[in-house]
Amino acid sequence: MVISGQAALDRQGNVLGAGIEEQTRVTIENCISQLKTAGCTLADVFKVNVYLTDLGDWPGFNEIYEQYFPEPRPVRTTVQTALLSTFLVEIECWAVK
Repeated sequence: MVISGQAALDRQGNVLGAGIEEQTRVTIENCISQLKTAGCTLADVFKVNVYLTDLGDWPGFNEIYEQYFPEPRPVRTTVQTALLSTFLVEIECWAVK
């Protein structure tokens, strides 16, 4: 299963969170919801692609990321890029059950 383009959005399409920590939390929760539709959890994720608007946000992002993803954490690629709207982070997960 591949989950692409998860961001800090609620069901009505509103961006949630002004800071990287809150946006990361909401984004990962959205990933969890999508994984659940295929009977997967974060423990089934083997690859994560992370897109940050500012690599300076890495410490705040990583602090939240480590709270959610169990050991051994999946391999990960992180890049800095422009994102739509006021997104600070976007996450794509690859999982296998």
